[in-house]
Amino acid sequence: MDERRPGLDPAVAEVRRAVRGVLRDVPAGSTVIVALSGGADSLALAAATAFEAPKLDLRAASVIVDHGLQSGSADAAAAAARSAGALGLDALVVRVDVGAAGGPEAAAREARYRALRDAARDAGAAALLVGHTLDDQAETVLLGLARGAGATSLQGMAEAADLDGIPLLRPLLGVRRATTRAACAAEGLVPWDDPHNSDSRYARVRVREKVLPVLEAELGPGIAEALARTAAQLREDAAAFDEMIDETIEDIVEHAEAGISVSVAALAANPAALRHRIIRHVVASEFHESLTRSQTLEVARLVTDWSGQGPIDLPGCRARRSGGRLEFTAR
Repeated sequence: MDERRPGLDPAVAEVRRAVRGVLRDVPAGSTVIVALSGGADSLALAAATAFEAPKLDLRAASVIVDHGLQSGSADAAAAAARSAGALGLDALVVRVDVGAAGGPEAAAREARYRALRDAARDAGAAALLVGHTLDDQAETVLLGLARGAGATSLQGMAEAADLDGIPLLRPLLGVRRATTRAACAAEGLVPWDDPHNSDSRYARVRVREKVLPVLEAELGPGIAEALARTAAQLREDAAAFDEMIDETIEDIVEHAEAGISVSVAALAANPAALRHRIIRHVVASEFHESLTRSQTLEVARLVTDWSGQGPIDLPGCRARRSGGRLEFTAR
C-alpha cells in the first residue's frame, strides 16, 4: 500500500518559497512581525511565516491593527487574532484613531504603519512583513501613471524598505492575489473580506475591479506582471541615478548662509534627468520638501535659460542664481 503523503499544494509552496527567500537574510535568533489584517494576502503570509521562521531559528509574531472605521471591526480583529493563534503566532491587536489628513485612505495607512512601527519597536523585531502582492504592485503603478506622478511613483513598492528604522519586507510582491487565496483554501484558512476592498469610492478599488480587467481583456493577459516588471526596472534605474548623485553632489554642493548652493556649471554639464534629480535631492535633503516637476523645471531654467530672472519661491525655500552658483535658502 502506497502511504506517501500527497504533494504540497502549489499555491502554499509558492507563498512559502517567497517568504523563505526574505527570511534567510534576517539574523538567526531574531523576531519578525507579520502585519495581519485577516485578509487572504496577510493570512497566507502569516501561515507561511509561521511555517518557515522556526526552521531558520526565528521567532514570529503578528500585529492586527483595528482602524475602527466600520461596525464589526473589533470582531474582525479578534477573528484575525484567533487565526494567528491557530497558526502558532502570538497576536497583538492595536486599536488606532484615524485622522482625516490626506483623505481616508492616506489617513488609515498613516495610522496603520505608525502602529505597526511602534509594535515592532516594542518587540525588538528585526523585520516587519506585510502582504502586498503583485496585484497590489500593478495597481500602484497604474495609479501613479494616472496621476502623472513621475518615475518615483511608477517604481511602485520596494521588496525591502525602511520604516523609521524598522526593516519593512514585502515577500509576496511576486505572488498573485489568486495564489494567496488558493493557499488559504488549501490550508483550511478562512480569510476576512474587508468591505472597503469592494467600495468603488476608492480609486484603487476601481483600478482593481474595472481598469485592470479591461486592460487584460483588450490587450491580453499578463498586464499585471508587465506593470510589476516596469516598476522593478524603474527601481533599478533610480538606484543607478542615486549612486550617480552621491558621487557627484559632494563636488558641486557647498553650504551657504541659511542654505546651500550648487555649481551652475556642473549642473549645466549634466544631462537633464540627472540635473533635475540633483535639484530635487538638494531641496528634499536640506529643506525636507518635495518639488513638483513644474517647480523643478522652473529652477532648472536658472541654469539652462538664465536671463536675469529673480528668485523663485519654492516649498520651504527660495532658489536664486548668484554668479556661478544656484543658491537655495530657507524662506
